[in-house]
Amino acid sequence: MQLTNQPKIRMGLVAVSRDCFPKELSARRMARVVEECRKIDLDIVPCSIIIESETDAMGAVAEMTAKGVNAATVYLGNFGPEGPTTIFAQRFGRPFMLIGAAEESTKGLMKDRGDAYCGMLSACLNCGLRNLMPYVPENPVVVPSGVAAAMAHFAVVARVVVGVRNLKVISFGPRPFDFFACNAPIKPLLDLGMEVMENSELDLYRLVQEAGKRKEISSIASDMAKELGKKGNQHPDKLKPLAALELALTDFYDKNRGSKDFAVFANKCWPGFEPEFKFVPCYVNGRLSARGIPAACEADLYGAVSQYMTQLASDYPVAFLDINNSVPADMKLPALGGAAREDLFMGFHCGNAASCLLCEGCAMKHQVIMHRLMEPGKTPDITVGTLEGRLKPGPVTVFRFSNTPRGEVAAYIAEGKVPDVDPASFGSIGVIACPGFGRFYRHVLLEHQFPHHAAVGFRHAGRVLWDAMKLMGITAYTPLPAGMLYPSENPFAG
Repeated sequence: MQLTNQPKIRMGLVAVSRDCFPKELSARRMARVVEECRKIDLDIVPCSIIIESETDAMGAVAEMTAKGVNAATVYLGNFGPEGPTTIFAQRFGRPFMLIGAAEESTKGLMKDRGDAYCGMLSACLNCGLRNLMPYVPENPVVVPSGVAAAMAHFAVVARVVVGVRNLKVISFGPRPFDFFACNAPIKPLLDLGMEVMENSELDLYRLVQEAGKRKEISSIASDMAKELGKKGNQHPDKLKPLAALELALTDFYDKNRGSKDFAVFANKCWPGFEPEFKFVPCYVNGRLSARGIPAACEADLYGAVSQYMTQLASDYPVAFLDINNSVPADMKLPALGGAAREDLFMGFHCGNAASCLLCEGCAMKHQVIMHRLMEPGKTPDITVGTLEGRLKPGPVTVFRFSNTPRGEVAAYIAEGKVPDVDPASFGSIGVIACPGFGRFYRHVLLEHQFPHHAAVGFRHAGRVLWDAMKLMGITAYTPLPAGMLYPSENPFAG
């Protein structure tokens, strides 16, 4: 599945050499790294300049910038010059990885010893002096094949960072009164490089009214009917109004990214929406997310960014769900992949998941909770527009980036699976099993006051998200194994 609303990483490889070490040593080792990258089909841009001096550093910056490089691996083929190395990283101004060359053979320890263990210490210290945040892999001094593998992982991490720095968060409407959980101070988003554009529901209403007059909505409605199929298209009269909303939002996306390359939406979707627009927007939110343009509910700006981060890490559409309800003890379950009963929860939202994330047989229906509020005892009308079905079984990553009540930013990451079981309820919904989630929910989600919304990715992406959060200076919490206590956990509890 090709997602267009995200960056393509062009990875540069820049070797460095301390002037009292053989420059040829770095050159030879870099050439072997290039060979290993080709073996795994990793597209990289080797720099022709090996950095020994400040002049070399500036030349390398110019070359990499001219070649469209937006992330770089700085390779210590030997000890490396700590000043010029970090001057390059500082002036380059994009995500960079530091990694060093391991010694390959005892035969080279006299003339071709590189001392990269020592060099990495000096390079990292100098990054601290210049307030730089390098990505340093778990194994920071490795042979060429290990460098290539680290570069492949770093390219995905860099995609998250570059995407976030080039993101505009667009919203329509304020959050409902009962959703202070979706509070969204914008300064932390701006600090990370994002832009924010907040609009009113009246702006969206006007845009949808104008879009409804355009002939393009017929083809969009036809595409919706094709996606839903005969059994799923249970409310064909709502397709054109929904198509008008989709056209209005995609037009706005195209025309209002401004200084940024990418955008996400976080729109108010109830309770004022339905009486005026005459439908719920859930299905359109899912269709946008399937294209790589996350559209979060309830004006949750940080939720939209969480979706986008997870999409960049997994390279796949992401669901926006509530950590919603417990799983009854009488529900029969298959193997849970290391999770216990107390680690289960149901991920649910009104009907906003992309069709590619739901099992066969999903259908357009009405929103049960909103119908109870807005159309009690009546045939559903203004509450129609959900896409309902159960989440596809398979691996998942549950992720949330958020602003805390104390004005800090933090995230949590948990991996698990959707077991193949019918959740026996409505909406876009599924049972989610993450090992250790019961304690994690109590001592991280509740203790640190995270909101009820989460991004759910349908691939395991925890490793990438962890590294990306660290690179962006964001504290990230993960489940602890049995026997390791959370700071707030009572050591005397049974």
